[in-house]
Parts: sequence; structure tokens; C-alpha cells
Amino acid sequence: MSESDTQLPETDEEWREVLTEEEYRVLREQGTEPKFSSDLIDVKGDGAFDCAGCGAELFDGDTKFGSGTGWPSFYDANEGAVELREDRSHGMVRTEVVCAECGGHLGHVFDDGPEPTGKRFCINGVALDYDEE
Repeated sequence: MSESDTQLPETDEEWREVLTEEEYRVLREQGTEPKFSSDLIDVKGDGAFDCAGCGAELFDGDTKFGSGTGWPSFYDANEGAVELREDRSHGMVRTEVVCAECGGHLGHVFDDGPEPTGKRFCINGVALDYDEE
């Protein structure tokens, strides 16, 4: 989907029509892609990382860093682009990161990232599109 789309899907059926199976599983069902499976892990540049569900710009390329965890990682999100929610699934308490525009599940944020924020936004690559600008 692109930012130029003015109306977001409202039903599961509509989301299934615009997303691939894997995008749907991650973005709409809070799934996780396998470690080191994303082509975006090694992407570096000045571009932007957008939500694969709605096209909203979520992360600037200059906030991306190599965490070694197996998922694209960022030390900060664009202002107002993501929302944080408590996630008590899998017998633990984590902080889920969702797209503020479409509510799609992106990943989780942890307090073990680099300066200047100390945060590590651990994001599923399938939930992102890279725009080289």
C-alpha cells in the first residue's frame, strides 16, 4: 500500500486483499518473521523505512544500526509514527511497537540500544518498505 491511498482497509478480508500472507501474519496477527530472514537487515542509507501496511514513514535510515539480533533495528522512531503497547504474550512482559496510522504490529522495543536514546526498536522487516528517497 502507498501513502497516497486515502482509506485504510477496515476488515480482515480487505487487509488480506492488500497484504501478502506473511505481511498479514505479522502486521495483523502479531506474528514474527524468522531471524535473519529479512533483506532489510543490511540495508544502510539515508532513506526511510515505511509501514508495509499503510505507507506511513516510521524510521529514518540514519537511526538504523546493526544489533546482531536478526531483525532490522533502530534507536528511534519518527515522532508520532508509532505507538507502544504492553504485550504479555509468550509468558513475558514486553513493549509492542505498532504503526500509529494503521495499527499494524511492527515488533518490540527494548532498553538495550545505543545512544542517544538507549532504545532498540526490533522490527520485523516484512512489516517495512525501504524508500531510498
